[in-house]
Amino acid sequence: MKRDKTELFESTPVPRAVLALVVPTVISQIITVIYNMADTFFIGQLNDPDQVAAASLSLPLFLLTTGLANLFGIGGASLISRSLGVGNGDKARGTSAFCVWTSGAAALLYGAVIFIFRDVIIRAVGADEATFGYCSSYLFWTLTVGAVPTVLNAALAHLVRAEGYSGQASFGVALGGGLNILLDPVFIFGFHLEITGAAVATMLSNLIATLYFLVLITLKRRRLHITLDPRYYSLSDGIPREVLLVGLPSSIMNLMGIFSNIMLNKLLVAYSNAAVAGIGIAKKIDMLAFAIANGLSQGVIPLIGYNYSSGNIRRMRDAIKVTLTLSLAITTLGAVLLFTCANPLVRAFIDDPETVRYGGMFQRIICITGPFTAVTTVIISIFQSLGHKGRPLVLSMLRKGGLDVPFMFLLDHINGADAIAWATPIADCGAMLAGILMFVPLWRELKREVPSQKGTE
Repeated sequence: MKRDKTELFESTPVPRAVLALVVPTVISQIITVIYNMADTFFIGQLNDPDQVAAASLSLPLFLLTTGLANLFGIGGASLISRSLGVGNGDKARGTSAFCVWTSGAAALLYGAVIFIFRDVIIRAVGADEATFGYCSSYLFWTLTVGAVPTVLNAALAHLVRAEGYSGQASFGVALGGGLNILLDPVFIFGFHLEITGAAVATMLSNLIATLYFLVLITLKRRRLHITLDPRYYSLSDGIPREVLLVGLPSSIMNLMGIFSNIMLNKLLVAYSNAAVAGIGIAKKIDMLAFAIANGLSQGVIPLIGYNYSSGNIRRMRDAIKVTLTLSLAITTLGAVLLFTCANPLVRAFIDDPETVRYGGMFQRIICITGPFTAVTTVIISIFQSLGHKGRPLVLSMLRKGGLDVPFMFLLDHINGADAIAWATPIADCGAMLAGILMFVPLWRELKREVPSQKGTE
């Protein structure tokens, strides 16, 4: 690793080091959300609730690619940073090769499964006769054709970031997002492909972003421990176990989020496609708050992992405090803005009165989860940085699927569609409280280790 990157982890003032790592990550996360929102926005300009609903129904299946990317990307980034912290460059290389080739193979398999079983899968996520054809076309281009570049784009960003190249990683993610925003209107309106055009634009933008990362790694191969050479592919030295177990909580959180979204859509589709479209738009908007919290927590993983493995606990604790403070402040402000501007934001996507009513109502409910999510995601990332497996997995399952799905059914029974969205803040609050209870003993343990390091910084 270049000396300036080592200094970033070891001696740069903590607030500056945190900002250097998380600002590009947050920006890339926001751009990713914006380009995901762009699909919904441009599709919404067709003023067809069925096509907006189809995009919402397809979203959980598309988000599974994020789960695959996080499984290998976050798990790999954590192990690479910890390996570099103790000077084990060979293990870092073996880890990167394992992550790149295994994630690519898993994405290829997922795309094939979607194609072969598409009829059953599309029905399972809640599509009806009005939305089935739209879902089928959207999933063909984004997953059957586009799963591999979508997964590799995100996974490679995590791995590059693990070596301190946060800006380059974020540029790659932003490149894909920016291209998608530019290509959406061209394919949707210019070529009159409607929702299919949005899918083609997404696939092409992720492909180009993946090519950027492949070129970057090739050009910087003498400075990076990340390698694309299959000769370094390794199943030894505990690499698969470490990568998969550390990355599993983020992947499980994604899977449980998919399960949660499917259950939510299936409950709401019983009322109307406008309700499904409304919750889809509200969730896309609310993803901005989650993107900020997620970007802050993921961006700081290399800094925490490196200093933990090298024994600099004081610096590690300072990084945690700075990150948590930033995350809480920004997500609280975001929640206030999203709450006060709910209806105008939804109306910007689609000018359908029923969809706007549902979307605005859902937005005001789910946006209050921002601060809860901030605390939970930072705690999960801390555990992942340290190589812990069980506690982040439990928190991930509590946050999505474990608590919110039972409450969805209960609230639906009590007050129908108007109450279902309250399951989200209830679940996020519960997960945050559980996370705090798990984290406090660790924090006290780390605090006891600091006095022995007096004068080390």
